[in-house]
Amino acid sequence: MISYSHAANAAGCIPKKLKGEIDQMKISDWLDEQESADVDVSQIILPKNMSYDQDPDETIFYQEDKPCGLFCTKNHPFSTVERFGHWYLARGQDKKAGIHSSKMKWKLFTKDKEHALQIARERIE
Repeated sequence: MISYSHAANAAGCIPKKLKGEIDQMKISDWLDEQESADVDVSQIILPKNMSYDQDPDETIFYQEDKPCGLFCTKNHPFSTVERFGHWYLARGQDKKAGIHSSKMKWKLFTKDKEHALQIARERIE
């Protein structure tokens, strides 16, 4: 079993031996392992290599507030729910942040699909 603290994860202090094993691990397996070690995974930061190397199994919900038009490339409030195995990642940027803002970003990992969808919808309204 691979385990290291949330602080080591956030600081990027992962031993090289474990780093190779983590590179091969699925996000859902890694979250299960952290949860079994009594880590609160709801707001956990994924290892950088893991978060960029794995696509979600499914995008369940996506909504964006983009009143300025299709071709605008600036930031816009959005909300999405993505499934990684039996885990759901709800993430986005609050509508209250305003158009073209980069503030008020949020995320939540949960095993409860309905809770993830509820949070995602509430944060974009």
